[in-house]
Amino acid sequence: MAISFENAIPKVLDQYAAPMRGLPVPLGNHGGFSGARLWRLEAPAGVFCLKAWPVDGPTRPHLVWTHHLLANASSLPWLPRVMTTITGDTVVLHDDRLWELHTWMPGRADFASNPSPERLHRAGIALARLHAAWASKQDSLGICPAVLRRLDSWRAWEHLTNSGWRPAFEAHDPFAALAASLACLVARHIDVVPRLLSPWLSRPMTLQPCVCDIWHDHLLFTGDELTGLIDFGSVKVDHPMVDLARMLGSLVGADQARWNDGLAAYETVRALTPEMKNLAFDLDATGAIIAGTHWLRWLYHDGRRFENTAAVAQRLTHLTERLTGR
Repeated sequence: MAISFENAIPKVLDQYAAPMRGLPVPLGNHGGFSGARLWRLEAPAGVFCLKAWPVDGPTRPHLVWTHHLLANASSLPWLPRVMTTITGDTVVLHDDRLWELHTWMPGRADFASNPSPERLHRAGIALARLHAAWASKQDSLGICPAVLRRLDSWRAWEHLTNSGWRPAFEAHDPFAALAASLACLVARHIDVVPRLLSPWLSRPMTLQPCVCDIWHDHLLFTGDELTGLIDFGSVKVDHPMVDLARMLGSLVGADQARWNDGLAAYETVRALTPEMKNLAFDLDATGAIIAGTHWLRWLYHDGRRFENTAAVAQRLTHLTERLTGR
């Protein structure tokens, strides 16, 4: 545990009632690629997860809004409950970082190694139930924001590559082989992005709060039961199909039969129109391409470094496999 965190954690936990304080066990950067740091706490009141967001992470108003959404959906047993401080806040500011404490969610993110129709069915139902719980919160009509974000990313990538920039792969680079393959695949498929997404610019749709980063590693299973849905740092108003596309793409790739099973599970709770399904397909088809541009930019243009190199390699492999099958 870093010295700065060692000193900060007791002061953060002092903001909570005594039964919620315990010995923190560091989980490193298991907060994914966001840069968040996590600790597991066993306390008299139960087992909790303490999260320190990165300095450049979500703002306090955004986290408070997200916590309010989670509270409104608290009847869903696989959602974490965010704990309040002794002053009633759900966010603690300390050392220029925002901290939160929530219930520890059981299970493992192991769908890839233990896939089953039952797990896929439960994931589809869970996502639909969450969308239903959030459906009346800030509904609006507009162009799908995910479409706009991806077209912005496409334009940025085109501007960068048209300027002459190309990723430079060095011999000592642990990601060189994977990234080189990914770069070739991105170049081959990049024109798909405007072709599929531009038609959606003239189709306003109903928008609502969405997770916007629900994927394999954020779905926890115990046996065939979904027992945890975690990490809500990317919640924003969008179209629910951005979540369905992200989740199904990460769980079953381009397997159309299993996609249909996932869609059918979702539809046991919420109806899907043909237009909504088409949006999900187009978001999935463009998602891996845009994600590939992001990773190539982060690693070879922006010079970002990631502590968990194995996770980066796994992500690059997944994107390469998704694009190879097109």
